[in-house]
Amino acid sequence: MEIGGVFALATELEYEVAERISRMVPAAELVRFSNSGTEAVMAALRIARAYSGKDGHIVLEGGYHGVFSEVLWYSAVEDWNPKHGDPEILPVGEGVPAIIRPLFHTVPLNDANAVEDVLKKHGDDIGAFLIEPIMGNCCGLTATKQYMQDVRSLCDKYDVVLIIDEVKTGFRVAKGGVQELQGVQADLCTFAKAVANGYPLSVVAGREDIMRKIGNGVVHGGTFTGHSVSLSAAKKTLEILDETDALANIEKYGRKLQEGLGQILSARNIPHCFVGHPTMTGLFFSNQAPKDYRDWINTNYEFYDAVAPELHELGILVEPDSREPWFMCEAHDMKCLEETLDKFANAVDITLNKLPSERRHIVTA
Repeated sequence: MEIGGVFALATELEYEVAERISRMVPAAELVRFSNSGTEAVMAALRIARAYSGKDGHIVLEGGYHGVFSEVLWYSAVEDWNPKHGDPEILPVGEGVPAIIRPLFHTVPLNDANAVEDVLKKHGDDIGAFLIEPIMGNCCGLTATKQYMQDVRSLCDKYDVVLIIDEVKTGFRVAKGGVQELQGVQADLCTFAKAVANGYPLSVVAGREDIMRKIGNGVVHGGTFTGHSVSLSAAKKTLEILDETDALANIEKYGRKLQEGLGQILSARNIPHCFVGHPTMTGLFFSNQAPKDYRDWINTNYEFYDAVAPELHELGILVEPDSREPWFMCEAHDMKCLEETLDKFANAVDITLNKLPSERRHIVTA
């Protein structure tokens, strides 16, 4: 902060942080910096369109990739009737131009045949597949390794740029992110959130031949891009994550939390299951986890919606939407764990007592 933040020039910090990222993530042959996850994904999609020469893109149903118009569409599963075909695709809020809708294609999670069906029909127009292998805004639902290998092969077959969105999983679930866990390598990948431990910094990275489109046709940058304060935070954060057992500690805490929550719910005969990674856990009040976003409506999300505000009242901050995972950090310690479990048990009991007897029977069946 004493040196300054904005110079309109590159700094040594950019190189140092980029070099660390490239060592940790094999797909990150070249690295560029932005300020938010939205900006990084927006840049990745622009680069993919320029490289492929095709404007369309595929996303997973339930996937979230920021707040720019090309991705602000969703599958309306809440009131969906499977007898009437696929869920309707709607804009997320107002001001999203309808003219963009033809560029947007969706597929269910873990269904490679559905991906190929879309590519057979629209492959000449689709330049990118944008995917969160662990869905950060959809319960932590996770792609299988086989599915990711199939997607990788299909992208190669149909000349589609594979963009792996690691805005949430990056430098959280493993040193090399979800790509390390699933043994797959992106063409382009994006990071934010954990990379600078909360300071405003994001990353778009990938294959050198694709990334070289920046400055050679593709515009990328901004006044605060590569801000030295955020880069300083990233330099130290990545050093800690790369050279200590911080990530292992976070994963261990997440597993202990799952174990404790499970014991509380089992003692009350409440069906439940966990999905995702222990560092970003999805909690469901059902015997089986949904297989994809469409299947989420078959879980008891109403009970989650009722428990969440009770947790808030007791001082435990969780996302009130059942589609959001619980995120861990290394600041959580055993004292935090004990308090969380104690108040979770209290919140569940309060919620059960508020339910009509017939509804309580359904929850604990």
